[in-house]
Amino acid sequence: MERIKLELNEKREGAFNLYIDDKKLGEMVISITNNLLTVYHTEVAPEAEGKGYAKKLLDEMTAYVRANNLKVVPLCPYVHAQFKRHPDEYQDIWKK
Repeated sequence: MERIKLELNEKREGAFNLYIDDKKLGEMVISITNNLLTVYHTEVAPEAEGKGYAKKLLDEMTAYVRANNLKVVPLCPYVHAQFKRHPDEYQDIWKK
């Protein structure tokens, strides 16, 4: 069973972590400052690649951002590419 969990430290740095059967197989590294969520890196373990998990991490992050009225600074190449590829889907949360 898969689940995505936001895990942050006291400085509001951390990641959306993807767990499958309690094994961490993916992460989207982020930090939150004021009303900005910065995405630094997205990675899925080789054995979990090609199954849409990066997109699931992206969907979880965007839902969190919208629920908390934040904007996204997409420094991660994957997230930035998705924002550029689908601008209508992300324009409300994209801090350009």
